[in-house]
Amino acid sequence: MKRAGQIALMPFPYTNLTSNKRRPVLLLRKLNQKQDDWLVCMVSSQLRQLQPDLDWVLTPEDSEFNESGLKVSSVFRICRVAVLDGSLLIGKLGAIPDARLRDLQQRLANWIVN
Repeated sequence: MKRAGQIALMPFPYTNLTSNKRRPVLLLRKLNQKQDDWLVCMVSSQLRQLQPDLDWVLTPEDSEFNESGLKVSSVFRICRVAVLDGSLLIGKLGAIPDARLRDLQQRLANWIVN
């Protein structure tokens, strides 16, 4: 069963929609109860892409790391979002705590309105 806060493996589309890349994503929110569509954000091991006031880096030293299922330090790219059908889920890696999920959702909301 999918739920917000899970880290899953899904094909994430490139911005030009010509292709996609199988990568970890964070399930931010199910869009509605009728369809299995999810708002997700990209997770990347390319820490140089970090936008400090928006993104979040998770490292092996962080208490949340073991539950995430990630293998290396990763940046949660809050400005890289997509809506993906839940049937595209390839696998589940882990999850982040609810408090962290709410923080990331709030960062996204603040970024949109500012």
